[in-house]
Amino acid sequence: MMNMFNFDTKQFDTKQLESLFVGPARAYAALAVDFTEKLATAQYEATRAYAETSFAQLRNLADVKDAEGLRAYMEGQQKVATDMTERLKGDAEKVVSLQKDFAEKSQKLTEESSKQVQETATQAVQDAPKGVATSKAAAKTA
Repeated sequence: MMNMFNFDTKQFDTKQLESLFVGPARAYAALAVDFTEKLATAQYEATRAYAETSFAQLRNLADVKDAEGLRAYMEGQQKVATDMTERLKGDAEKVVSLQKDFAEKSQKLTEESSKQVQETATQAVQDAPKGVATSKAAAKTA
């Protein structure tokens, strides 16, 4: 039985395959992993900050023993709400910035890859008549 995966890889031009397909795919994958890592880190930091603030507020509420303590707690809630609003705004801006950066870099990768494909295709079209002439010459001598 013949193994269909047993073939000579030397007959393939892996440089062209690397430059046209594998290289750009690898670059995009690296970009996507980097973006995902940055986004996950930003989300983790935000979630941690929100949780820490919430637990601190719960501890403060648990420490309330009288009307004066409740009043002080309620006044503190206004500051916490203001701080959380600013934090949310900053976190949203960070995510938008990450997404914009990812979009710009992926667009640049796409443009570079398209340019490489176009250059390779142009070169192949230019080299085609040479290959035909060589084939005809080889056929005449045979």
